[in-house]
Amino acid sequence: MSRRARAKRERISDTGVGAAPWDALSAALAGDAAGGSAVAAAPSTTSRDERSSSGTVGFVLDGEVVLADYDASWPDRFDREATRIRQILGPRALRVEHVGSTAVPALAARPVIDLLLVVPDSANEPAYASDLEHEGYVLRERQPDASEHRLFTAPGEAANIHVYSTGAEPIEQMLLLRDWLRDRPDERERFDRRKRDLAARPWRQASLYADAKRGVIESIVARAQAARSA
Repeated sequence: MSRRARAKRERISDTGVGAAPWDALSAALAGDAAGGSAVAAAPSTTSRDERSSSGTVGFVLDGEVVLADYDASWPDRFDREATRIRQILGPRALRVEHVGSTAVPALAARPVIDLLLVVPDSANEPAYASDLEHEGYVLRERQPDASEHRLFTAPGEAANIHVYSTGAEPIEQMLLLRDWLRDRPDERERFDRRKRDLAARPWRQASLYADAKRGVIESIVARAQAARSA
C-alpha cells in the first residue's frame, strides 16, 4: 500500500455486531492474514450509511505475530466458507478463491483463511454487503483508493473475505502469488524463512509486520510476472 493510501485511512465506528475472529493484513496484495489479539471497539449505533467513506472499522491489533505450520484442514475450512458465501450471494459471487499463505501447502501462516470474493462492483455495497451482514459477516475495511477493496470477517470462523470488482488489478496479483508459490518449492521455502524471521521480531503493531513483508511479496510477484511474460 502506498504511503498516500495509508495516510487516507480513518478509524471509524463499528456497527455493534459481535466480534468475529480477525487478523487482517494491512493490504490485500499479501493475501496472508497477519495480526495479534483483536480488541473490540465500543459498540456504536452508527449505521453503515453514516460511516466514513473509507477506513478501518472498529478493531485494534496488538503486535504479536504467531505463525503456524501448514495445516491440511485449511482447504476444507476454505471450502466450507466459500460454499456459505455462494449460498448467500448466489450469482453475485462471480468468483471465490482461496488466497494467502493458508492456500499454499507447506507454507507457514497465521491460521486465518483468506478468501478472494469477486463481485460485479465492490463499491456498490448495498448490492451484496447487506446480505453478508445479515448472516453475521462484519465489514472491517473500506478502501476506495485500493481498487475499492472491502474486507469482511466471517461469523464463527477465522476468515477474512477480500472483496474486489471484476477486473481489479489485485485479483490477478493475489492469484499469481498463490500459484507461483504452490508450483516453486524454492520460492516457497525462501518466503517461509523470511516470514518466520519477521514474525519472531517484536512489533508495535501487527500491520508493521505486514508492511515489512511487502518488499518480499512484491519481488516474488515481479519474478512471477517476468516468468509469465518470457
